[in-house]
Amino acid sequence: MSSPYFADLTSPQVERLRRTDPPTVLLLPVGATEPHGPHAPVSTDSLISMSMCTRAAGRLADDPDLRALILPALPYGVTRYAAAFAGAVHVEADTLHALVVDVCASLVEQGFRHIVIVNNHLEPEHVAALRRVVDTLRATRGIDVGYLDLVRRRNAERLTTEFRAGECHAGCYETSLVLADHPELVDRAQLSKLPRIPVNMPAAIAEGRTDFVAMGMHDAYCGAPADATADEGEATLATLSDMLVEVVRDVAIRN
Repeated sequence: MSSPYFADLTSPQVERLRRTDPPTVLLLPVGATEPHGPHAPVSTDSLISMSMCTRAAGRLADDPDLRALILPALPYGVTRYAAAFAGAVHVEADTLHALVVDVCASLVEQGFRHIVIVNNHLEPEHVAALRRVVDTLRATRGIDVGYLDLVRRRNAERLTTEFRAGECHAGCYETSLVLADHPELVDRAQLSKLPRIPVNMPAAIAEGRTDFVAMGMHDAYCGAPADATADEGEATLATLSDMLVEVVRDVAIRN
């Protein structure tokens, strides 16, 4: 079983996984399909989640205490804030919650009780739906699903200055992450022309602004995307992978 991807396995291989040690921890990458400025792909959030999962699974490949496999990514989320721009594919929070609960419950019924949700779409309603998934599965299935919640202060403090400033939608932070693994998807000609847009998104949301345009993000980005580099992306992915490996190891000893 050299592939780190759950969907690459045959049914007999999956059967062996659920009957043998060490425990298998399944990583569920979650993102969104929504505009990320004129320079980055609408798949940005999903790509970042998958990059994190791939790197964490690689680091854990020889771990004697667990096996980490990556589930197919869920590329749709709550994207109300981006509704004014082409490329925003929205699902309701209840739809997202129900789908993730059903996916996890199906896996639990097959004996896979160690699951980690890996999300990089940070719209508040989307994050709240995923937090509710954790609560629902604990209450109905008696399992503690892992969730790497990047907007929790203890996690955010480990990330970049731009992330902590709340300016990271398609800015230097996210664009650097895409450049690290998928540079061919970044429009560099557009990137070089983009000025910094200093929008503190959490503060704007607290003031009641509920879409990118109202926040002053007239090109569906904030922060400083022109400052993005693959090197920064690599460094940030290393930190994100550290955080994910910590959650995976914690989940492996639970349930």
